[in-house]
Formats: sequence, C-alpha cells, structure tokens
Amino acid sequence: MGWAGHQHADAYAKLPGVELAGIAGLEEPVRTALAERHGVERHVAHWEELIEDDSLDVVSVAVPTFLHAPITVAALERGLHVLSEKPIARTVEEAETMVAAAQRSGRVLDVAFNHRQRGDIQTLRRVIEEGRLGRPYYAKAWWMRRTGIPTLGSWFTRSEQAGGGPLLDIGIHVLDYALFLLGQPEITTVSASTYDLLGTAGFGSSPTSTKTGAADGATFDVEDLATAFMRLADGGTLLLEASWAAHRTAGDEFGITLFGTEGGAELRVVDMEPIGTLKMFTDEAGVAAETTLSAPAGGAHDAVVERFLEQVRNGGGDGGAAATRLARVVDACYRSAAEGREIALS
Repeated sequence: MGWAGHQHADAYAKLPGVELAGIAGLEEPVRTALAERHGVERHVAHWEELIEDDSLDVVSVAVPTFLHAPITVAALERGLHVLSEKPIARTVEEAETMVAAAQRSGRVLDVAFNHRQRGDIQTLRRVIEEGRLGRPYYAKAWWMRRTGIPTLGSWFTRSEQAGGGPLLDIGIHVLDYALFLLGQPEITTVSASTYDLLGTAGFGSSPTSTKTGAADGATFDVEDLATAFMRLADGGTLLLEASWAAHRTAGDEFGITLFGTEGGAELRVVDMEPIGTLKMFTDEAGVAAETTLSAPAGGAHDAVVERFLEQVRNGGGDGGAAATRLARVVDACYRSAAEGREIALS
C-alpha cells in the first residue's frame, strides 16, 4: 500500500454511496494505519484472499507493475470491476490479457492516468480546442528529475518487476497527456534512445523515496533517461523526454511546449505543484504577445476514481484499449533503442 494505493483509498472514502470495504497489502504497519484512518475492518496481507469476498463490487490495483496483469485478470474473472494504476502492464502482451478478461467478463477495466485530470492540462486542452493555437504541429513533452530514482534496488529498478525505467514509469504519463492535448493523433513511427549511465554508477536515487523490496541496493537494470522522437499521422511530431537521473537543475519538473500555426503554449510544473505555469504565445498585429493563463487545481486521483465509478454505474469506457495503445508505443520505443533504428507502428 504505497503512495498510489493511498490516493485511491482516499478518493473512494470521499464519495457518497461508496464503502471502502477491504485492503490487501504486505506492509502490515502501513496497511493497518490506512485501515484505521478509513475505518476499514477487513485488511489482509494477500490479494488472493481479499478478492474472494463476494460482497465486493470494484477493486483498485495499486501494486508493482508485474502484479497488474495477474491481479486484474483474477479480479475480472471473479466478476469485479477493476481500476488499475498506470502503466497498464509491463508489456503489450500482458495488457492484452487484461483487456481480453474485461471483454469476457463484461466488467469495467480502467487505468489511472491522473495527470490529464489536472486543471492546467484541462485548461490547455480547451485553448487548443478553441483554435487559439491554430493547428499544433510540434510538441515537446517531458518529465525530468535530477535525482529521482525510486530507491536503488527496489522493484522500480528491476526490469523483471517494473518492465522499464522512467519511460514506463513517468514517461507514460507524459505520453498520455501529450496525446490528449493533441487530440489523440495516431503515432506512425518512433525513434528512441535510452541510457543507464548514472543509475548503474549509483547516482540519482531519490533522497526522500523509501520504496519497499530494496533487497539489493546495487540492482539497476532499467534506463535512467529516455528520449523518443515520434512522427504523427497528421503530419506533426512529438518529442518525449523522461529521466530519473540527469545532471540538470535540482527538483522534479514536467510539462509540454506546443507550436501551432497561430500561436504556441508552454506548461511547466515544478515539484508537483497543484497548478503549473501556463503561458500562451501569439502575434498581435506583428507584435509578440505573451499571456499567462490561470487554471484551477483539477481533480487528480479523485477525478480518476469518480470517472471509473461512473463507468461502473452507467457503462462506457474502452476496457483498457487506450492504455494498451500507450503500452504499444512504449514497447516500440524500447525496441527502437535496443535495435538502433526507427520502428513503424502502422
């Protein structure tokens, strides 16, 4: 029951008509404290025991990535609706087993991409939809950290358990919100590079991260920096960067820069501030104009959980199809980096 699990539990607990009925997690002190905070009587170590409860309607899967597919498939086969943390799985093949299980069971499968629920992201999307940038044709989106490896030796830094490094961990968020802002264009090709020069040397572990399972502090067999150039079917391009470790300014920063035919925009979010700095750049009668836009804080995981429960109650959703498409893009990026060539997706 790590950070994501707490976000899910807190979001459910805020909603009327929802009972937080059970918690499963191996970390007994953390699990007990969360159960006491929300008045949950049933909390157990093993997920297999929890999903046998016939009174459950929905489950959230907020665990290390290698467990997403087995828990999700088992829960769907029990007739439960599932909200999984991102990424959907380690591989496209695992994601497809989850999607197939949702289709067989007729239950909802959703994946938590909370960044697109941010108020600044939503505000920027409205600016684009209103045509204020014209046709966006180039975007650079990033999530960069100087020292942000989630504990050397934890499951995050083990390829077998995580499936990848920052590209799959935080870069998947960047890919999701970038495509959301651009109107979900099809990606035709990717050309990517990955690096593991700092993490393997012991540099970059987050000073505040205390992830569980760090049995060997030297284990690091994922990338610490990834960059990918993507060609879009509409003629545009997207450049994506994601790092856990890099010799750059201190702190944690994500955002996006957009160039359009009528204007440009840039969003920067530093150290997870609830509202980032959002600017728009236009030309007014030959004079450069720069406007800072205001935005609300947005909903984050609260909005994700509300949307998921709306799908449970009233139908809808795509059964994990969009998250699987993202997994397919990330898989192509890793193949491109490994093979040193551009990979075509369509």
